[in-house]
Amino acid sequence: MIKTHELTKYYNKNARGILEVSLEIKEGEIFGFIGPNGAGKSTTVRTILNLIFPTSGNASVMDLDIVKDSVDIRKYVGYIPSEINFYGDMTAEEFLHYSASFYDCDYKDKMNKLAKQLEFDLSRKISELSTGNKKKLAIIESIQHSPKILILDEPTSGLDPLMQNTFFSIIEEEKKQGTTIFYSSHILSEVQRICDRVAIIKEGRIIKVESIEDIMKARAKKVRLKTEKDFIHEDDDIVSLKRENGYISFVYTGKIEKLLELLQDKSIKDLTIIEPSLEEVFMHYYQKEEENENLN
Repeated sequence: MIKTHELTKYYNKNARGILEVSLEIKEGEIFGFIGPNGAGKSTTVRTILNLIFPTSGNASVMDLDIVKDSVDIRKYVGYIPSEINFYGDMTAEEFLHYSASFYDCDYKDKMNKLAKQLEFDLSRKISELSTGNKKKLAIIESIQHSPKILILDEPTSGLDPLMQNTFFSIIEEEKKQGTTIFYSSHILSEVQRICDRVAIIKEGRIIKVESIEDIMKARAKKVRLKTEKDFIHEDDDIVSLKRENGYISFVYTGKIEKLLELLQDKSIKDLTIIEPSLEEVFMHYYQKEEENENLN
């Protein structure tokens, strides 16, 4: 549904947005796009939507070229930007009717259903809305016309935890209806919760594309132990080694048989081996990328 090939955006000679971003998002999946602020997530989203022009490379949405066919693409897309700005002199309902007028669709039932789910008062003037309520309005506006593709850029910022849960339920329902969702965020727990696959971006470059299941089932294990002997061992498979309150913890990325060999003569008093969090796996990929860059 969305395909990019070596998509690159330079703002000027010294300001690189993204470099050779290649992605392929399948129909009906929730595709996560994660990286810290400034990594290039919003630049990628805005380039795909032709809000900014690529420097080089190409991309398509539903086999339509993002530059040549941008008007047609927008018929099929719902979009929540990272920064929300609306016409302040309109009521929320007036704005939603105006937005829906650009689409040939029956939207009113869905508009009212979403407003009820989000506990949102459609009669309020936009200029009077809080940041959280403006985000609710953006959610309704992006979904009410039943788009084939949802592109969400930091969609939960400004929502309280209860509304975030409601939002996730709405997104999961959209997926059941066959909607393809491109979900950009720096909050790893969100991506882990709802996404099928994820791309990790760092300084404008994609460093990994993987299914959430495969990332979490990778050989990486989080090890925490207490031992009479100090655990001093240089090994490429040991990352994030820490010593706290008499315990040693690290993430181990090698084969489990080798880990057991490393531990067998350490006079262990306490031992826990668990799956690492997505955040720890994410940091592992970042550390590996930095190591590769230093070698080059």
